[in-house]
Amino acid sequence: MSDFDDLKRALDAATPAPDPDKRAQAIAQAAKNFAHLQKSSQGMADDARHTSEHPKRGLIFKGVQSMLNLLSNKAVLTATTAVAAVGLVMVTPALWTGDTPPMLPKPDQIVQQDPATDALETVPVIIVEEIAEPLMEPIPMPMIAMDQAAPGLMAKRAAPVAGMAAHDTPQILVEPNSEAFPEVEDNPIKVVADEPVSTFSVDVDTASWGVIRNSLNWGSLPPKDAVRIEEMVNYFPYDYPAPQGDTPFETSVGVMDSPWRAGTQIVHIGLQGAMPAERPPLNLVFLIDTSGSMEDPQKLPLLIQSFRLMLGQLDADDQVSIVTYAGSAGRVLDPTPASERDTIMAALENLHAGGGTAGQEGLQQAYATAAEMAREGAIGRVILATDGDFNIGIHDPEALEDYIADQRDSGTYLSVLGFGRGNLDDATMQALAQAGNGNASYIDTLSEAQKVLVDELTGALVPIADDVKIQVEFNPATVAEYRLIGYETRALNREDFNNDKVDAGEIGAGHQVTALYEITPVGSDARLTDPLRYGAAPQGGDAHELGFLRLRYKAPGADDSQLIETPILTDTATLPDANFALAIAGFGQILRGSDLIGSWNIGDAIDLAVQSRGKDAFGYRQEAVNLMRLAQSLQ
Repeated sequence: MSDFDDLKRALDAATPAPDPDKRAQAIAQAAKNFAHLQKSSQGMADDARHTSEHPKRGLIFKGVQSMLNLLSNKAVLTATTAVAAVGLVMVTPALWTGDTPPMLPKPDQIVQQDPATDALETVPVIIVEEIAEPLMEPIPMPMIAMDQAAPGLMAKRAAPVAGMAAHDTPQILVEPNSEAFPEVEDNPIKVVADEPVSTFSVDVDTASWGVIRNSLNWGSLPPKDAVRIEEMVNYFPYDYPAPQGDTPFETSVGVMDSPWRAGTQIVHIGLQGAMPAERPPLNLVFLIDTSGSMEDPQKLPLLIQSFRLMLGQLDADDQVSIVTYAGSAGRVLDPTPASERDTIMAALENLHAGGGTAGQEGLQQAYATAAEMAREGAIGRVILATDGDFNIGIHDPEALEDYIADQRDSGTYLSVLGFGRGNLDDATMQALAQAGNGNASYIDTLSEAQKVLVDELTGALVPIADDVKIQVEFNPATVAEYRLIGYETRALNREDFNNDKVDAGEIGAGHQVTALYEITPVGSDARLTDPLRYGAAPQGGDAHELGFLRLRYKAPGADDSQLIETPILTDTATLPDANFALAIAGFGQILRGSDLIGSWNIGDAIDLAVQSRGKDAFGYRQEAVNLMRLAQSLQ
């Protein structure tokens, strides 16, 4: 007979059989005990109240020691095993995802010490049948880092049952993923003879790359709709020529063979923004989401650390104000010179997360503050830092977009910084940034904060061109088909190009914009559409032209646009760093599940990226290669 069999018999023997009379007595005794405890908590019992300063240390241990002295070795094993089992049941965090809370253990009786005699006695306990519907409150992520272990999950703790200490049962709930990304289909292949003109707004956002990196670093492929190829490509710097003279940016065009489909080519468009000799003064309103969903260390705490880095780049000519919003909005820091860093940091470090998300009220307060701070020659910008979870006031992306569009005429730009995962509302953040003449970034590490708010601060905050639009007309005599890779959320109608009332993207000082078209030359076997049997023969212009590039932009604050035109020639050379841009674009198409790249795979993207890595001062390109390798393993 094994010790485990002995243990089982001992446990069975130690378990009392159900007895209705004893149960009734137990309930009565429990009520008596509760009344005694209630009197003690009010200072009415004969014994002195036990406080943290004057606990009855040692009595419980003395009683346990006395009990153990009376037991045999096997009985000790039985008793201690039972105690350990109860301890595990009572202390181990319970994890569940359904609507039904877990059942509490139902011990019939426990052993405790009589405070009057120090003797041990067996007393009944109240049997709790079920936890009532829990009241939810956020739990600090350093304790249970559920959203870090699995991006998209949020951990919360149920409120304790009445009469039970809050730390006794840290019940953990896992909420479903509530992230929202713009849902778009990939740009289709267009037949040049039918639709020769492509028009879109430029985009310098980089949020998508940050979300992709965050997902891969936590061991999961990103959601398809989180993958925006233009933001992936535009995350990286390229060696484009700088503008000459007074032009705010230089336009470059290159042509090369496509790496993923033989018989097709890539038209590569690059814009390089000018860098001003001297940065103008800034009026910055930090609009900070302090709602309960921002409690995660990857949200409000990281946000505060990120702004600390940014403050080091500001000077006495810059001003900072802080507006927060949760259940309601309020200004926690009046306009203050950025040189008063201690004052600003004290206001930031006093912020705490809690309450709902009154996004509308916060935006109204921020724009009112920006108007108050306005001064000649200064650039006004609201920097919204949030997880995008607007749930009070205006929360529909379209309604928010309309509100921001009404405010941008004031000359105050809006930038959006996204933090955290689980309830990241990327769709709302994109709508706000696009409507607010600003850009959107996603910050998940201090290294990313360094890139966005330190290395690229001037470009992020100082605009050099507003409402920048690109239009390409392809020549049907030389190009049969084309498709724009990315920019699905930035598409414009053909007639929007010449309409200066139609909003488009902005370019900041030193910013770069990259756009890629895949084209199929006339006569190529790679053509995916058949020419019309009864259609007219294509009539094109110069046989040496693949197409014609037009750009429109406005000087900041201007009402009328200016036009730049550039022909795309068949013998145009390849631009610097083109292969790396194509490696990233191909990687993005794989993540989106595109069926237009044939058998080209992540291994091919890795090879191309490694071969074309080039200058990589801060390791961004090597990081991209490492992320591709992670994605390859996760596939």
